[in-house]
Amino acid sequence: MGAFEGLMHGFSLAITPTNLLFAFLGTLLGTMVGVLPGLGPAATISLLLPLTYALGSPVTSIIMLAGIYYGGMYGGSTTSILLNIPGESASVVTCIDGHQMAKKGRAGAALGIAAIGSFIAGTVGVIGLTCVAPPLSRFALKFGPAEYFSLTMLGLMLAAYLTGKSIIKGIVMVILGLFFATIGLDPVTGNLRYTFGTMILQDGLDFLTLGMGIFGIGEILSNLEQKMKAQLVTTKVRNLWPTVKDFAASKWAIVRGSLVGFFVGLLPGGGAVISSMLSYAVEKKASKNPEEFGQGAIQGVAGPESANNAAASASFIPMMTLGIPGNPAIAMIFAALLIQGVIPGPLLISEHPDLFWGVVASMYIGNIMLIILNLPMVGLWVQLLRVPYSILAPIIVMICSIGVYSMKYNSGDVVMMFLFGIVGYILRKFDFDLGPLLLAFVLGKLMESSLSQALLISGGDFTVFFTRPISAAILSFAVLMIILPLIGKVVQKLWKKAPEAAA
Repeated sequence: MGAFEGLMHGFSLAITPTNLLFAFLGTLLGTMVGVLPGLGPAATISLLLPLTYALGSPVTSIIMLAGIYYGGMYGGSTTSILLNIPGESASVVTCIDGHQMAKKGRAGAALGIAAIGSFIAGTVGVIGLTCVAPPLSRFALKFGPAEYFSLTMLGLMLAAYLTGKSIIKGIVMVILGLFFATIGLDPVTGNLRYTFGTMILQDGLDFLTLGMGIFGIGEILSNLEQKMKAQLVTTKVRNLWPTVKDFAASKWAIVRGSLVGFFVGLLPGGGAVISSMLSYAVEKKASKNPEEFGQGAIQGVAGPESANNAAASASFIPMMTLGIPGNPAIAMIFAALLIQGVIPGPLLISEHPDLFWGVVASMYIGNIMLIILNLPMVGLWVQLLRVPYSILAPIIVMICSIGVYSMKYNSGDVVMMFLFGIVGYILRKFDFDLGPLLLAFVLGKLMESSLSQALLISGGDFTVFFTRPISAAILSFAVLMIILPLIGKVVQKLWKKAPEAAA
């Protein structure tokens, strides 16, 4: 099935009443999640994972969860612009110029260009997904256990290097995630590992319990401690459609943001946050008037908002074709696929064409739904910002508890969820990014099984990872990632010392 035929088949599935309804629900929930500060797409998807059991159809489930993810990218700009509080972590950069525009009475133009840029970039990202995923999936069929081990190694290194401010803290989170992944039965020998004599740990840690704990309960504990005292710049947003001058100033920022977001979104650990920051830096560098940035430059809103939406669509490519989730929200969708009995990877498109093409087609439709939800309904989202978090928090805790208990009807899982919530809260207090932990937990099982299979095939010969060309190329790239920053630091020190030596 070619890309065009597959996409037409996908639209025939996506426009069914059930799938249209859940696409709308997903985008609506995603927008709400983006608007409300303190609850991101990853936490929301983790809350709704138990619902995927009830829905039954993998296509419908993933359409809804995908809508929540890319919908959150749209909604995050509203609080960034009106409150100077990012509704979603990828919207941090939007606060810089978006809120300044709102202070100058241009909140409508800022919200409008954010929504239009998001729509264009989101569509560009889905077109890229349509064109890139099938050939990449065919290439990935050449991968064996050695290649998958090398790929997971690269993914974990990228997650540690690109996520958060500190590489050391990123590496610590990766190690902790790998430790959590090894708890339970050894897949080769069948021996128990790190169970400490408790029955509840013998089956290993459950992804849903871990995810809901560190992202759901941990997020709530952290947000309840913070007193978000911010005033709405305005309760009535007018002139949402940007002027011709605004479009002229923003058009190349949207184009550059879309391209930056798409390519960064392909990297494990890259995602929407890194792409929006990189896009802002690119726009400031490309601008003829860089001094305007931070004072309400519309390019500082258009570029980052375009980048985070393009990255959201692009991040589905490595997950669906290689089985490598690139960020926490995608890791949650990865878990939802496993719950439905679908294994993401090179065979997903050929074995589950309805799922792949149905989800891709729904993303085209979802982007249209989001432009309708974000521009005409902006007044409703402004009113939603008045809901106090003290009311939302107990509701979220209740949903988390019911969701975890309903999976196995085991009260011990609920206890474990709250314990992980405390762990997530403590890690946030010390400014650790939880993304690498979750990615390492997901990739750890694949990494261990790939390592075992590769060594069994090679008779215990570790050179198999270096003699196979694709595996060697991936590991070489991983080694370069370690060496180049070190070389850069040495060159920087020598450059600083050169004038002193000359003097």
